[in-house]
Amino acid sequence: MKNPIKLIMLAVLVCALFSICFVNSALAQSTLVRAEASTSQPRVGDTLTINIKISGAQSLFGVDVTLDWNPSVLTLVSATPQLGVESHAGGVLHESSSYPVDIVNNDASQSDGEYHLLATSTGSTTPAFTGSGTIATVTFTVTSTVTTGLALNDVELSQLASDGTIDLVNPSTSVDSVTPVGSSISTTPNASASPTVPELPAPTILVMLIVLAISAVALFMKRLKTSECLSAEPVSRF
Repeated sequence: MKNPIKLIMLAVLVCALFSICFVNSALAQSTLVRAEASTSQPRVGDTLTINIKISGAQSLFGVDVTLDWNPSVLTLVSATPQLGVESHAGGVLHESSSYPVDIVNNDASQSDGEYHLLATSTGSTTPAFTGSGTIATVTFTVTSTVTTGLALNDVELSQLASDGTIDLVNPSTSVDSVTPVGSSISTTPNASASPTVPELPAPTILVMLIVLAISAVALFMKRLKTSECLSAEPVSRF
């Protein structure tokens, strides 16, 4: 028969390794590009500002973002990139006097209801950007009380790999719900869906897994001890 103590130790070790992997995966920082609205219920005639923000950026070297809207509801006032943190506090990407950010495309069309921004850092000595910041600020005037049609499309990021090459990745995206006052239409997909159940923090899950593992070991040891005591009792003879 195999040594039960060794089996228990192996089980605890496997559980601990699984817990560490699970927590590391849960804590892994994901990159998110978000269209953040200055207000969720603007009135007709009000100014609505949309900040296109990025969070959790890792080794960012370029951005390709498209913001769409309903041109019959929102009238474009301005679209301003916030690129080059050295000249735009709170922006994204790095630059220098010798290597400015290369803005390949910065086009906004009111008739199409679309703003497209494509830009990259330049120069082999320019560091990649890591962290959070604002990619661009887009300002509108609200002209109607129906769906705004705000959406982020074709979002792609250029990340600098350790070998110096560029990897293209598609981050997660989200758009704030904006409903002009008087409208019953929400721009958030599945607005009537049931609310999601909040997730437990990863450290809490780790503690729960460890407690379960310890409880299982304690129960097993108790049963093993009871079994040994019973087997040690003398057999009565009649």
